[in-house]
Parts: sequence; structure tokens; C-alpha cells
Amino acid sequence: MKPLRFLTVVLSGIFMFGACAPLRVPVIVKKASIETFKYAYITPTEELTSSTEYGVYGSSTTKSVNPSDIIAGILIPKGYAILPEIKPELAEETLIVNYGESGRRNRGLGYTIEVTIQFISAATNEIICSCTAEGQGSTEADDIRQAIRRALDGLFAE
Repeated sequence: MKPLRFLTVVLSGIFMFGACAPLRVPVIVKKASIETFKYAYITPTEELTSSTEYGVYGSSTTKSVNPSDIIAGILIPKGYAILPEIKPELAEETLIVNYGESGRRNRGLGYTIEVTIQFISAATNEIICSCTAEGQGSTEADDIRQAIRRALDGLFAE
């Protein structure tokens, strides 16, 4: 009986520690200031739909996220005008914003999704900055939404 109790305590500790492990700190790489830019062209992304089932009766929650919409929703209040296309006459003041999922990591009873957002000068095609962060929620859509917000909050906090 004692070995079973010991094993239960050890496994409970592992699960609790893993679930409580903090998300990694966002990584921001700045090569130049993005404050000199007024416009942003966000590379289109596709909508992701995810769902989670709860309880014995199988009720579920479905959530969707479009990363480019989340990014636009954060950049607009910061004063950036979102352009539907790159305009040559505005290229000197335009950022191209790219989004990508850059990893997954097991954490507790679930996993995190890591995203990287890259800002490129439309005039020179040089990388201005990038930010990487991870998120974890109840669905993949929540993971992505949280990761994007954490990445951009880290960028604009500097």
C-alpha cells in the first residue's frame, strides 16, 4: 500500500509542477525602431477553428482566431494604419508584418503554442524587429490569441 501512495504523491507533484510552470518570457529582437513607421501591411493568414469537449455529456466550445486580425487589432490603437496592399509611394513608412507558429511545448497536462511575428521594411526588405512568445489556453485558438498578445505587448513595452 505504501508504494502506491508514494507513487500517487510523486505523480501528483509532477503534474502540479508542470501545470504551474510559467510561460517563457517573450523574446524581442530589435534591429531598428518601428516608431518611425506609420503604416503596416499584414500578410494574410487563415482562420483557425478549434474546440474543446467538457464533462460527461460531451458539451463543447468552439473558438476561432485569425492571427492577422488579432495583430491588426493590436497595431491600430498604437497608431498604425493597416494597408490592404503595399503602396510604392508609402514604402519608406510601411512595415510588412509576418506571422508564423514557431513551436509547441508540453506544459502540465497540455501544451503551449509559440508564435513569432516579424516586422520588415517595405522599402528595403530588411528585418526591423521580431518578437516571439508562447500562449496556453483552453483551445488552440486561445493559445494563439494569448501568444500574439504577449509577443506584441513585449515589443511595445520596450
